[in-house]
This record gives sequence, structure tokens and C-alpha cells, in this order.
Amino acid sequence: MTVNDFNHDIIEEFRKSGGKVGGAFEGAQLLLLHSTGAKSGKERINPLAYRVDGKNLVIFASKAGAPTHPDWYFNLKANPRASVEVGTETVAVVAHIAEGAERDRLWEAQKRDVPNFAEYEQKTDREIPVIVLEPAG
Repeated sequence: MTVNDFNHDIIEEFRKSGGKVGGAFEGAQLLLLHSTGAKSGKERINPLAYRVDGKNLVIFASKAGAPTHPDWYFNLKANPRASVEVGTETVAVVAHIAEGAERDRLWEAQKRDVPNFAEYEQKTDREIPVIVLEPAG
């Protein structure tokens, strides 16, 4: 099974169940990120863990601790206007990369609340980007 097949199955389950999925992601807060491909210009959809920070949603380019950033990260850098499906709602957002104290606060909270992210950090030499999705409007 490829990553695309895996993501396709999660996306299907997410949509059929109003934003909930089982398996390895049971109980996790997931959203579907709709971004525009940096090179292709095509819509891309990725299921991602997120946290809420006030009115914003926060996502993490962990790629499970892989040595490279995920493609969706580069898509958001090139095209920060995106949308997300959260539960049964779709919301337009604008992305920015968190830096400094903002990044540290959000990253430390995510590692505390979802220990897998601390494991991802241990598996890679790169700093895992933290991306804030602000409601567009």
C-alpha cells in the first residue's frame, strides 16, 4: 500500500464519519488540508493531526520523523491560501510558519499532549516546522 492509498483510505473514512477515523489515528484530532501543489498547481489533500490555538489551527510538518519535510509544507510555503475540512465544516485559511517563541510554545504543547511528536523529533536532525492556519477573511 502506498502513502497515497493510505491517505485516500483515511480521507474516505474521515468524510464518511464526520471527521473521525479509527485504526492508528483513533481519538486523534485530524483535519484534511487542501493545498495547491507548489509545482503542479493541482489541489492536494492531506490528513493531518492538528491542535487548536485560539481561533487558529496548528499543524506540524513532522512526516513521522522522516529526514525531509512533507510535500504539503512546500505547497503551503508557495501558496499559503488553503482550506481545511474539520469535522463536517470546510474553512478557508491562510498559513504562516511559526518561529521563535510562537513555535516553541506550540511545539512543546504538542509534544506534551501527543507524545508521538516527541518521538518524531528524536528520529530526525531537522527542526520540524510548525504551521499556523488562520481563518481567512
